[in-house]
Amino acid sequence: MITSVHLLRPLDSENLIYFQRQLDADLHITAGPDLPDPPEYHVLVAGRPRREHVTASPNLHTLIVPWTGVPNETRDLMLDFPHVSVHNLHYNAIAVAEMAVTLMLAAAKHIVPVDRAFRDHDWTSRYRPTPAILLDGKTALILGYGAIGRRVAQMCRGLGMQVLALRRHVSKPGEGDAYADEIHPPQALDSLLPRADALIICLPHTPETDGLIGAEALNRLSDGALLVNVGRGPVLDQAALYHALKDGPLYAAGLDVWYNYPDDEASRSHTPPSDYPFHELENVVMSPHRAGHVDDRDKSRLDQLAILLNALARGEPAPNKVNLSIGY
Repeated sequence: MITSVHLLRPLDSENLIYFQRQLDADLHITAGPDLPDPPEYHVLVAGRPRREHVTASPNLHTLIVPWTGVPNETRDLMLDFPHVSVHNLHYNAIAVAEMAVTLMLAAAKHIVPVDRAFRDHDWTSRYRPTPAILLDGKTALILGYGAIGRRVAQMCRGLGMQVLALRRHVSKPGEGDAYADEIHPPQALDSLLPRADALIICLPHTPETDGLIGAEALNRLSDGALLVNVGRGPVLDQAALYHALKDGPLYAAGLDVWYNYPDDEASRSHTPPSDYPFHELENVVMSPHRAGHVDDRDKSRLDQLAILLNALARGEPAPNKVNLSIGY
């Protein structure tokens, strides 16, 4: 039986050839903003589909969001179509994990302000150094222990850190695995925060995680802690974060996710990422949500998409199914 798949975003010829070589013969691919005529696709690949994209094909049984997470508007839309299974792709887990550790190291070692000063031939930091944090022997607390969180844990272990992790479902609270020394359920957060020298957020933004880390949580951290966010901005209260960096108790932070994003191409060069002036603080490393922007990103995405589509074509359980009731 042929499984028809429509991608709302077209592929260039090189990527299309690469993609089709990995697909089972029973998969028929169309791509582009215009739906096929007649629209009889079984699978739709789109991050932010409109209602008419979902209703157009009577055969639709699967939506694939071609990145990690599910946009809130897509989640809200698909709740109206419970017969359509929603999946996403975790192709960027390694890249995002690498960015998390990069931000942690840059924040811990004051790389950005020292680099900025030294470009002006200012050697002051060598002779009157701001103490950098030694990560060996410190404790990292990772919020969100999925594909990204596990990779972060592996890297933190390599730096000689103790690793604590929180995830939604834990069979034996407090026990570890190959990468984390301890894995706990969400209700353990308050008791774990004082143990953390570095808090690393890898959580999606859902109603449950919105504002999860606020002033009270930040004040529970050990004095001089580091914070990294590669999950979603609103998981972390922006006012509380700004004041914790400006006045304490945080030592430094590395942030790749934000609160305000450009509305269009024209505003990309001048959109403040927050309502607070983080750019005025020397103890924050700022990155414009680009952790997944690495070489071979497109091929990595297509590799993961092919695995998922081949499973669907064979009638096998498809990976990365999203639970829309919780948002990931």
